[in-house]
Amino acid sequence: MPPRVLILRAPGTNCDEETAFAFERAGAVAERVHVNRLLESPRMVDDYQILCIPGGFSYGDDVGAGRILGNQIRHHLADMIHSFRDAGKLILGVCNGFQVLLKSGVLLEENGNGPAATLAWNASGRFQDRWVELGTTARDGDRACVFLAGIERMYLPIAHAEGKFVTRDRATLDRLNENGQFVLRYRRADAPLGEELQSVVPFPANPNGAEANVAGVCDTTGRVLGLMPHPERHIDPTHHPRWTRRTTQPEAGDGLKLFQNALRYFL
Repeated sequence: MPPRVLILRAPGTNCDEETAFAFERAGAVAERVHVNRLLESPRMVDDYQILCIPGGFSYGDDVGAGRILGNQIRHHLADMIHSFRDAGKLILGVCNGFQVLLKSGVLLEENGNGPAATLAWNASGRFQDRWVELGTTARDGDRACVFLAGIERMYLPIAHAEGKFVTRDRATLDRLNENGQFVLRYRRADAPLGEELQSVVPFPANPNGAEANVAGVCDTTGRVLGLMPHPERHIDPTHHPRWTRRTTQPEAGDGLKLFQNALRYFL
């Protein structure tokens, strides 16, 4: 049986169908489930191996991006989500889903000082919709990020107004960095891999002014990933904005391997 994926949607979510298609293209069985169904029957999640919170504008981002859905998870579904993760299963949050994972406390451990990090308004003060170059930060052993295995770089679109990754303080930034949890970073197209680890990447390569050029964060298990770019929007070569000018076409878009990695983890 192929792995089953629960795509959690809420009012305002608008990337659930594309995300389900990406998982199905990779070989999974994906089902879109409204958050109210999960609130009514939290144990239904036991039937799935992967939980994904897709992009969009859950609850219209009326009181902040991802905050309402994040609070629903924090106050009503936290035990279920933590049990899901502790059972060795995978959790993915894309764009708004990344915001939800941070604001629910699922992605990064919290203490008496509050959340370790958040996603703030873009430094430009404007919604940014563009393609970005990304470099991964490999981690070895059991803590390696499952979703990014074997990936060195990706070219993916972003579309957000609140994507600036900010930590609570410098000590938190250093701790997460030393833990290897900053697994995806914005980079310049003309820079060698690794440049994004050493210096501040300027706008528009870093589209939101994120600290340490962070575009994606993994938890300490390597099985929970949140990222601002949209891998589901580049799973086919024709999704590339310059695909007609390429002399050779790859077999797949850069984002597909992320979904394939999730399935390969269970196979």
